[in-house]
Amino acid sequence: MNIQQLYEFCQSKKGVTEHFPFDEDTLVFKVGGKMFCLTSLSEWEKGTSSLNLKCDPERALELRAEYEAIEPGYHMSKVHWNTVRFHGDVSDKMMCELINHSYELVFKSLTKKVQQEIQELEN
Repeated sequence: MNIQQLYEFCQSKKGVTEHFPFDEDTLVFKVGGKMFCLTSLSEWEKGTSSLNLKCDPERALELRAEYEAIEPGYHMSKVHWNTVRFHGDVSDKMMCELINHSYELVFKSLTKKVQQEIQELEN
């Protein structure tokens, strides 16, 4: 997966917006105003790309034990976030599953009203 594929995959989800709330380097994808995916653009340029993704706490521990490329979230809550390095032992298919999981967790945390508004959006 390259940065363009990541961008298109995240943007294909309902209600997703992109932001740079921290600096000009950290691309953040949000749903309903809440973050579900963060990445450093300069790390993509260096070839050391990774994503910070929200994760169910139990599953986060299991994934960290199973994959070398999955670590506790860098600069994030270590309980609810993982950092997933590209070019490690995580396939693109698995990366997409992890992005989907993060999106779903955040979407489910939104109010019913906001969820409904997002569901009614056209892709």
